[in-house]
Amino acid sequence: MRRTAVSALRILSVLLLLAVPATGAWAKELDLSTRAVPLNHNAPEQTQVGRLTWRGGIQIWSSYEKFGGLSGLLVSPDGANLTAVTDSGFWLTAAIVHDANGFLIGLADAQYHRLRGMDGKPLKGKTDQDAEAMTKTADGSILVAYERNHRVWRYPPGDDSAGDEPTSNEPLRSKAEPLPAPAGIDDLPNNSGIEALVTLADDSVLALAEGKDDEAVSPAFLWRDGGWSRLGYQRFGNYRPSDAARLPNGDLLILERRYTLLEGVGIRLVRLPAAAVVAGALLQPVEVARLLPPLTIDNMEAMDVVQNDRGETLVYLLSDDNFNIIQRTLLLMFAFTE
Repeated sequence: MRRTAVSALRILSVLLLLAVPATGAWAKELDLSTRAVPLNHNAPEQTQVGRLTWRGGIQIWSSYEKFGGLSGLLVSPDGANLTAVTDSGFWLTAAIVHDANGFLIGLADAQYHRLRGMDGKPLKGKTDQDAEAMTKTADGSILVAYERNHRVWRYPPGDDSAGDEPTSNEPLRSKAEPLPAPAGIDDLPNNSGIEALVTLADDSVLALAEGKDDEAVSPAFLWRDGGWSRLGYQRFGNYRPSDAARLPNGDLLILERRYTLLEGVGIRLVRLPAAAVVAGALLQPVEVARLLPPLTIDNMEAMDVVQNDRGETLVYLLSDDNFNIIQRTLLLMFAFTE
């Protein structure tokens, strides 16, 4: 081969390398499809359940085989966009589409991204990829709780670790920073770790775990003043906490899920006063709504709360389909009555 040809190949190789995104900069546009669902297929006129008023819902699917397993949710304060993490190492961003009356009718501009580790590279293997919950703190960071390899990681805003120009509202593009592990977190069952994270008004963080099957109280942990303390969360039957969000007045709304072969699927929304969240406490929330079939529900694992410009408190619920063909990915929206 002539020297000029070799030189040309070397130049082409360099150009191709420069064109490859930096390690971990992977993102994929998703071809999401959605269809509207009612609150109750058997009674389409139903709009009320407990303190929740129906504001629309959609079923979501995609031809991309890795879509699914959505387990944690953040909705932007204006209700225009969502971010969700999955239990298979991805995070989703999408625009939320509402109709002229403010009802949820679809999603648009969806993208799938890879969750990163402390080295900025995409996480590998189910043991490390199983993200179950997230919350945003006052400085714009996002905390993500993982199970199997139980841990809580912080993703700070503005860190261009992947070379793909993250913005302040996309901290999940950053390298992960580990938080100290709560005492006892390694004793949690492999698949029953921290399922809910919520930031309180004072920027402390409450973490709720599923815990062991034979426990009447689920483990809970409170991050405050740079350290963790232990609490307990009182269970109701086979319901276990699966996510939590802060209400406009500072109290907490907690999503509880029941998913058993004998009893089937069930959802409870419960309320907890912020003042009750102190080290050593046994948290005993009060039910505000219970959703059972034939209402449109599935394995609801994620929730967030926002307040719209009319002062309404809006609750978004998202389901994990477990990559199971008989389950669905649902996004539901309700107005919450105080």
